[in-house]
Amino acid sequence: MKKQISDHVWWTGKTDWELNHFHGQEYSTDKGSSYNSYLIKGKDKTVLMDTVWLPYDKEFVNNLKKDMDLNEIDAIVMNHNEIDHSGALPELMQQIPNVPIYCTKKGEEILRGHYHQDWNFVNVKTGDQLDLGDVKLTFIEAPMLHWPDTMFTYMDGGEKEHILFSNDGFGQHYATENLFDDKVDLDEVMHEAMKYYANILNLYSSQVTKKIHDILAMNVPVDMIAPSHGILWKKYPEKIISKYLEWADAYQENQITIVYDTMWNSTRAMAEAIADGIRQESPETTVKLFNSSKEDKNDIMTEIFKSKAVLLGSPTINYGFLFSLGGILEMAKGLRFKKKKAAAFGSCGWSGGSVKQLTEKLKECGFEIISDGLEMKWVPDQKALDEAREFGRAFARKAA
Repeated sequence: MKKQISDHVWWTGKTDWELNHFHGQEYSTDKGSSYNSYLIKGKDKTVLMDTVWLPYDKEFVNNLKKDMDLNEIDAIVMNHNEIDHSGALPELMQQIPNVPIYCTKKGEEILRGHYHQDWNFVNVKTGDQLDLGDVKLTFIEAPMLHWPDTMFTYMDGGEKEHILFSNDGFGQHYATENLFDDKVDLDEVMHEAMKYYANILNLYSSQVTKKIHDILAMNVPVDMIAPSHGILWKKYPEKIISKYLEWADAYQENQITIVYDTMWNSTRAMAEAIADGIRQESPETTVKLFNSSKEDKNDIMTEIFKSKAVLLGSPTINYGFLFSLGGILEMAKGLRFKKKKAAAFGSCGWSGGSVKQLTEKLKECGFEIISDGLEMKWVPDQKALDEAREFGRAFARKAA
């Protein structure tokens, strides 16, 4: 059911407490999510902004009908047309087939591609406006944040009612019945916001920086940021904007992350000895270890995002490396992390080869290789573990 969030705006979305994966199985959503749709009522016109994910299309439309006559909707604004935002459109348009849909040119292309319908599309670009009487909406194209059709919408509703509807920007996969940032665990939300940025938006960091500066250059007040997933930034909009600018600037903390997989625990023993060496050399550096076959891949990506340097380890199998590392490398390559150092390590039996291959893959991902790596045969004894510790100390010095 709708919830009022300002004088002219109501939240009409869906909180999905059960969601545990998104984008197929690509993104883990341990905290659930929400699909934030908004109803904006001006003096002269009423606008619905975005819808919800397809499984909740009938529920969404039925809830709207309980609260209003659907014929009161004068326009629909679609900031982004991925199915988690546009999924309820077909169900809604059966009820109000002639209502205009305001979207970018790419947005129309995507909606046609998804639903194969000849709806009443109105293409908009940056600076175009929709006047609702006492409320004015201004459209701001934001291509590749994170689809080519994406736009933001800025609402001027008068004194202390200036809202930036940012779609996937500034969002988080986070389920809560408390819509606002001052009603939730802010540390928990900021972690989910960082995870979202690291796994979805990092690839587009240059566009993030540009778009934020474009909005700041408009020199308009922003009293609230209303994204399409998670909480609304009512008390701390400046905080999330500041964090985005920080995250977009080749973000790193004083952290080294070790990601490994192991068959008979030899590579695991190497990883732990290397971690000991890093801690001995640089006690102030945070060191985190993850077994890529057991840990959540998106959490691993978030930790790599936070790190100044990364170590990948695998035993040699079939003259290559274990497949879980392949998935991590493919994700890292796609996310295009910047200014991070790396090296590889691993155990082997009669052949070897994983370390050399991991090193080449890390290089392809854009990491700066600062060591030829460390490869050890069979089960490491005490002398070998001491060598791994020294490798960790040397790596810490080079990563400083």
